[in-house]
Amino acid sequence: MSASGGNKAIVAALGANLAIAAAKFVAFLFSGSSSMLAESVHSLADSGNQALLLVGGKKAQREATPQHPFGYGRERYIYAFLVSIVLFSVGGMFAVYEGYEKIRHPHELDNWYWPVGVLVFAIIAEGFSFRTAIKESNPLRGDHSWKEFVRRAKAPELPVVLLEDLGALVGLVLALGGVGLALLTDDGVWDGIGTLCIGILLILIALVLAAETKSLLLGESAGVDEVKKIETAIVDGNTVTGIIHMRTLHLGPEELLVAAKIAVQHDDTAAEVASAINAAEARIREAVPIARVIYLEPDIYSEAEAAKGADLEATPGGPAQTGH
Repeated sequence: MSASGGNKAIVAALGANLAIAAAKFVAFLFSGSSSMLAESVHSLADSGNQALLLVGGKKAQREATPQHPFGYGRERYIYAFLVSIVLFSVGGMFAVYEGYEKIRHPHELDNWYWPVGVLVFAIIAEGFSFRTAIKESNPLRGDHSWKEFVRRAKAPELPVVLLEDLGALVGLVLALGGVGLALLTDDGVWDGIGTLCIGILLILIALVLAAETKSLLLGESAGVDEVKKIETAIVDGNTVTGIIHMRTLHLGPEELLVAAKIAVQHDDTAAEVASAINAAEARIREAVPIARVIYLEPDIYSEAEAAKGADLEATPGGPAQTGH
């Protein structure tokens, strides 16, 4: 994912949420609607989340240090995980509490036109933000479904903004439904039910975000297409005759580590092997530009050793990624 594309979607969402949060809070003060209070806190939490994503993207650009030799690319994953925590605690749990209290102690809405007007404005603003996130995501999504895009994306910013905006739009519809039913039935309980539904929705989205960013924090391999390109680039059929085993790991959304044990001819000289490794590294970087950290270990391929299977101690995590 290009940083500019992600930042554009984040800034659009941040601007929309700040304006919406202010409008919702004013509507709450004039109407006393718990749905509006929950939605204003939701928008404030979303604004804080977008700020966290921007901070994470900035920190991830720091140069590598002796203490952190692979750089700070995973800062983006850490801050995305913090977003899920904020969304769960500040947004979801607060809304659930407010909804529960409003159901227990309902009261009529005052100045109903304030929440209705603000909700309509918020739906338009969130729709603009959601449209921007979709537009920025489409080139990266390709032929994948939206579910696959959220699950497979290595850069967390666009999936986070997409889920937040989707949750915001659904939450606004729930809030509008709660306020509308409270007005039609003259029963404030519906406002509390709408607030409770918003809280449950936010908690579910937060759990999805937490699960996806946890996987990224643990370390994900390159995608299937990228692995195939790397395998093709390594083998030249002359000096490098095959791949004994290989591991890939995302150090960040736009930085990939490649480690492989490669098969070379038993009678090649050290100079020939070194030259072949340098050439293979160049081909890998040309095929997959984000492959910036590459370690290739030469070895003599043995059918007898290959038949024994992967050495779990030498290659932790199970069977080797590939074998020839």
